[in-house]
Amino acid sequence: MSPDTVPTDAPGSATPTGLREPAHQVSSRAVKYWVVNGLISGIIIWVVLFAIYLLIPDSWGRWAGPVIILILAANLSDVTLEPIIRYRRTRWEVTDERVFVQTGWLSRDQRIAPLSRVQTVDTHRGAIMRLFGLANVTVTTASAAGPITLPCLDSDVADRITAELARVTGQTEGDAT
Repeated sequence: MSPDTVPTDAPGSATPTGLREPAHQVSSRAVKYWVVNGLISGIIIWVVLFAIYLLIPDSWGRWAGPVIILILAANLSDVTLEPIIRYRRTRWEVTDERVFVQTGWLSRDQRIAPLSRVQTVDTHRGAIMRLFGLANVTVTTASAAGPITLPCLDSDVADRITAELARVTGQTEGDAT
C-alpha cells in the first residue's frame, strides 16, 4: 500500500489497554450525518410518545409524563452529545499487514484483522450517507467475531481503501481461513 494514502506508522496515543489508537479519524462530515440520523429516529420516537401520551388514561399521566420526558432527554443527548464523542473516538487504519478500527461512544471497541484473513471487502452508501459524501467499508474475515466496518469515510477514501484491499487480498495465497 502506498504510504501517502495508508500510513503504517502514524503516531497515536496509547489506550488504557496499551494498544495505540488507529491513525485516522472518520470524515468530519460524519458528525452531521450522525446528527441527521439521530433526528430522524428522534422524530419518530417523539411522534409515537406524543400519541401514546394522548391516548393513555388520565390516571397514568402522573408517571407517564416523567417517563416520556426522560426518554426525550435521552434522545436529545443522542442527537447532541453522541455524534461529537463518537467522532473523537472513532478511528481506523489500514496497513500492509492489518485492518484496525476503534469505535464506540459510551464504550470503546477495537478490532484488528490481519490482511491474510480478509475474505471480502464491501462498500456501503445509504441514501443519507450519499447526501454527505460518506461510505462504510466492511471487511469480512475468517473470524467468528464478524466483519470489521470502517464507518463514515469520505467516498473517495472508501473507494481507494476498497480497491487497495481487494488488490492486496487478491494476491494472498490460500483461502483466508
